[in-house]
Amino acid sequence: TEQLYNGKLNSASQVKTRNVYLPKSVKWYDFWTGKTLEGGQTIAAQAPIETMPLYVRAGSIVPMGPFLQYATEKPADPIELRIYQGANGQFTIYEDENETYSYEKGIHSTITLSWNDQAKTLTINKREGSFPGMLVKRTFNVVLVKENHGVGVGLADSIDKTIVYTGSMKQIKF
Repeated sequence: TEQLYNGKLNSASQVKTRNVYLPKSVKWYDFWTGKTLEGGQTIAAQAPIETMPLYVRAGSIVPMGPFLQYATEKPADPIELRIYQGANGQFTIYEDENETYSYEKGIHSTITLSWNDQAKTLTINKREGSFPGMLVKRTFNVVLVKENHGVGVGLADSIDKTIVYTGSMKQIKF
Protein backbone atom coordinates (compact mmCIF):
# COMPACT_ATOMS: atom_id res chain seq x y z
CA THR A 1 0.00 0.00 0.00
CA GLU A 2 1.06 3.58 -0.56
CA GLN A 3 1.03 6.20 2.18
CA LEU A 4 2.10 9.77 2.79
CA TYR A 5 5.07 9.93 5.17
CA ASN A 6 7.02 13.11 5.94
CA GLY A 7 5.42 14.79 2.94
CA LYS A 8 6.44 12.04 0.49
CA LEU A 9 4.48 9.20 -1.04
CA ASN A 10 6.13 5.93 0.06
CA SER A 11 5.23 2.27 -0.05
CA ALA A 12 4.88 0.65 3.40
CA SER A 13 8.01 -1.44 2.82
CA GLN A 14 10.15 1.69 2.38
CA VAL A 15 9.15 3.26 5.71
CA LYS A 16 11.71 2.25 8.37
CA THR A 17 10.80 4.64 11.23
CA ARG A 18 7.66 6.13 12.74
CA ASN A 19 7.32 9.14 14.98
CA VAL A 20 5.99 7.94 18.34
CA TYR A 21 5.08 10.21 21.27
CA LEU A 22 5.84 8.75 24.70
CA PRO A 23 3.63 10.43 27.34
CA LYS A 24 5.50 12.28 30.07
CA SER A 25 5.82 11.56 33.82
CA VAL A 26 6.84 7.95 33.29
CA LYS A 27 9.62 5.81 31.85
CA TRP A 28 8.93 3.61 28.80
CA TYR A 29 10.49 0.31 27.69
CA ASP A 30 11.02 -0.75 24.09
CA PHE A 31 9.27 -4.15 24.01
CA TRP A 32 11.76 -5.54 21.49
CA THR A 33 15.03 -4.45 23.15
CA GLY A 34 14.24 -3.58 26.80
CA LYS A 35 15.92 -0.19 26.34
CA THR A 36 14.34 2.50 28.54
CA LEU A 37 13.26 5.92 27.33
CA GLU A 38 12.03 8.95 29.23
CA GLY A 39 8.47 10.07 28.57
CA GLY A 40 7.51 13.51 27.30
CA GLN A 41 9.24 13.18 23.96
CA THR A 42 8.62 12.17 20.37
CA ILE A 43 11.04 9.57 19.09
CA ALA A 44 11.81 8.15 15.66
CA ALA A 45 10.95 4.54 16.45
CA GLN A 46 12.41 1.74 14.35
CA ALA A 47 9.52 0.35 12.30
CA PRO A 48 10.53 -2.12 9.61
CA ILE A 49 7.52 -3.76 7.97
CA GLU A 50 7.88 -6.94 10.08
CA THR A 51 8.11 -5.19 13.49
CA MET A 52 5.53 -2.84 14.98
CA PRO A 53 6.92 -0.21 17.37
CA LEU A 54 5.72 -1.21 20.84
CA TYR A 55 6.49 0.57 24.12
CA VAL A 56 5.51 -0.63 27.59
CA ARG A 57 4.88 1.77 30.46
CA ALA A 58 7.03 1.41 33.59
CA GLY A 59 5.00 -0.31 36.31
CA SER A 60 3.38 -2.75 33.89
CA ILE A 61 3.09 -6.44 34.71
CA VAL A 62 2.73 -8.47 31.52
CA PRO A 63 1.96 -12.22 31.65
CA MET A 64 3.45 -14.17 28.72
CA GLY A 65 3.16 -17.66 27.21
CA PRO A 66 3.22 -20.47 26.72
CA PHE A 67 2.34 -20.35 23.03
CA LEU A 68 -1.02 -22.02 22.35
CA GLN A 69 -2.73 -22.85 19.06
CA TYR A 70 -6.18 -22.79 20.71
CA ALA A 71 -7.54 -21.98 24.17
CA THR A 72 -7.91 -25.55 25.47
CA GLU A 73 -4.75 -27.04 23.93
CA LYS A 74 -2.95 -27.35 27.29
CA PRO A 75 -2.87 -25.54 30.63
CA ALA A 76 -1.26 -22.10 30.45
CA ASP A 77 1.57 -23.02 32.80
CA PRO A 78 4.15 -21.86 33.53
CA ILE A 79 3.37 -18.18 33.04
CA GLU A 80 6.18 -15.70 32.58
CA LEU A 81 5.49 -12.47 34.46
CA ARG A 82 7.42 -9.57 32.97
CA ILE A 83 7.79 -6.65 35.35
CA TYR A 84 8.70 -3.28 33.90
CA GLN A 85 10.33 -1.47 36.83
CA GLY A 86 10.21 2.27 37.48
CA ALA A 87 6.67 2.67 38.88
CA ASN A 88 4.08 0.76 40.90
CA GLY A 89 1.73 -1.46 38.92
CA GLN A 90 -1.07 -3.98 39.07
CA PHE A 91 -2.53 -6.68 36.83
CA THR A 92 -5.35 -9.19 37.35
CA ILE A 93 -5.14 -12.63 35.75
CA TYR A 94 -8.62 -13.88 34.79
CA GLU A 95 -9.25 -17.54 34.00
CA ASP A 96 -12.30 -19.64 33.19
CA GLU A 97 -13.09 -22.98 31.50
CA ASN A 98 -12.53 -21.54 27.99
CA GLU A 99 -15.27 -23.72 26.50
CA THR A 100 -18.55 -22.95 28.25
CA TYR A 101 -20.67 -19.99 29.23
CA SER A 102 -20.21 -20.74 32.96
CA TYR A 103 -18.33 -17.44 33.33
CA GLU A 104 -21.71 -15.73 32.88
CA LYS A 105 -22.70 -17.35 36.19
CA GLY A 106 -19.52 -16.12 37.90
CA ILE A 107 -17.60 -19.39 37.55
CA HIS A 108 -14.05 -18.16 37.05
CA SER A 109 -10.97 -17.23 39.05
CA THR A 110 -8.82 -14.13 39.36
CA ILE A 111 -5.34 -13.57 40.73
CA THR A 112 -4.32 -9.96 41.34
CA LEU A 113 -0.62 -9.14 41.03
CA SER A 114 0.89 -5.94 42.46
CA TRP A 115 4.36 -4.48 42.00
CA ASN A 116 5.73 -2.06 44.62
CA ASP A 117 8.64 -0.39 42.84
CA GLN A 118 10.21 1.30 45.87
CA ALA A 119 10.22 -1.91 47.93
CA LYS A 120 11.03 -4.06 44.83
CA THR A 121 8.28 -6.44 45.94
CA LEU A 122 5.80 -8.48 43.92
CA THR A 123 2.59 -9.45 45.72
CA ILE A 124 0.56 -12.32 44.32
CA ASN A 125 -2.76 -12.03 46.11
CA LYS A 126 -5.07 -14.82 47.22
CA ARG A 127 -6.89 -16.45 44.32
CA GLU A 128 -10.54 -15.45 44.15
CA GLY A 129 -13.07 -17.96 42.79
CA SER A 130 -12.65 -21.30 41.07
CA PHE A 131 -13.89 -23.34 38.13
CA PRO A 132 -13.84 -27.02 37.08
CA GLY A 133 -10.46 -28.02 35.68
CA MET A 134 -8.66 -25.03 37.21
CA LEU A 135 -4.94 -25.44 37.88
CA VAL A 136 -4.65 -25.45 41.66
CA LYS A 137 -0.87 -25.11 41.53
CA ARG A 138 0.83 -22.77 39.06
CA THR A 139 4.34 -21.70 38.33
CA PHE A 140 5.21 -18.07 37.72
CA ASN A 141 8.59 -17.30 36.17
CA VAL A 142 9.32 -13.67 37.03
CA VAL A 143 11.50 -11.56 34.75
CA LEU A 144 12.53 -8.02 35.68
CA VAL A 145 12.81 -6.50 32.21
CA LYS A 146 15.95 -4.62 31.28
CA GLU A 147 17.93 -4.13 28.11
CA ASN A 148 18.20 -7.48 26.27
CA HIS A 149 16.46 -9.37 29.13
CA GLY A 150 12.78 -10.32 28.94
CA VAL A 151 12.21 -8.81 25.51
CA GLY A 152 10.19 -9.68 22.40
CA VAL A 153 7.47 -12.29 22.01
CA GLY A 154 9.54 -15.34 22.96
CA LEU A 155 9.93 -16.45 26.55
CA ALA A 156 13.04 -15.20 28.36
CA ASP A 157 16.24 -17.25 28.19
CA SER A 158 16.82 -16.67 31.89
CA ILE A 159 14.42 -15.83 34.69
CA ASP A 160 14.94 -13.83 37.87
CA LYS A 161 12.76 -15.93 40.21
CA THR A 162 10.46 -18.94 39.99
CA ILE A 163 7.41 -18.91 42.24
CA VAL A 164 5.19 -21.91 42.92
CA TYR A 165 1.71 -20.58 43.72
CA THR A 166 -1.13 -22.60 45.25
CA GLY A 167 -3.72 -19.86 45.78
CA SER A 168 -2.52 -18.20 48.99
CA MET A 169 -1.05 -14.70 49.05
CA LYS A 170 2.69 -14.49 48.49
CA GLN A 171 5.08 -11.54 48.70
CA ILE A 172 8.37 -11.85 46.86
CA LYS A 173 11.22 -9.41 47.45
CA PHE A 174 13.73 -8.72 44.65
